Amino acid sequence: MEEKQYLEQLKNGSEQAKSVLIERNLRLVAHIARKYQGTQEDMEDLISIGTVGLIKAVSTYNLEKGSRLGTYAARCIENELLMYFRSKKKTARDVSLYEPIGTDKEGNQIKLLDIVESGEPELWERVVEKKNILRLYELVSKVLDERENWIIRRRYGLYNTKPVTQREIANSLGISRSYVSRIEKKALEKLRQAFLS
Repeated sequence: MEEKQYLEQLKNGSEQAKSVLIERNLRLVAHIARKYQGTQEDMEDLISIGTVGLIKAVSTYNLEKGSRLGTYAARCIENELLMYFRSKKKTARDVSLYEPIGTDKEGNQIKLLDIVESGEPELWERVVEKKNILRLYELVSKVLDERENWIIRRRYGLYNTKPVTQREIANSLGISRSYVSRIEKKALEKLRQAFLS
């Protein structure tokens, strides 16, 4: 199925489309992480951090804004990596090699990359991606409380469950959709911090 069809489904709240789009764009994470190979950071850690940025990108992408998903995802992945470097208190010289040239809608600094579509991911990329997915599953159980764990598992269709909307979760728990959204964002941030540790 073409990406445009999945984007239309995503716009209509399809969790399956969201999962497919995340999976299809995983190689973009490795592509961007490779730009930081000279920073003495572990490549697997960089790809893990970038993957969190990708999940956020697909979750917040707005088809009506006009930008391509790949371009928007690149910004979010890059932003996640830059936040990581800042959190590590890298020297200005290290960070300046990748200094951002703009800001996203939340005011975070970003770097707009010219993303060249590549073919199939290399074997090592696929191995690292699989390890990151396994690590994510481990962290969901390890760092999230019972309610966050349940919500993330249902939202993203983990452990062979069917992905559901925030509204469906809200109805199941008897809380508002906006409250589910806050819990989900907090849980994603916990997972991001766990990737960094």
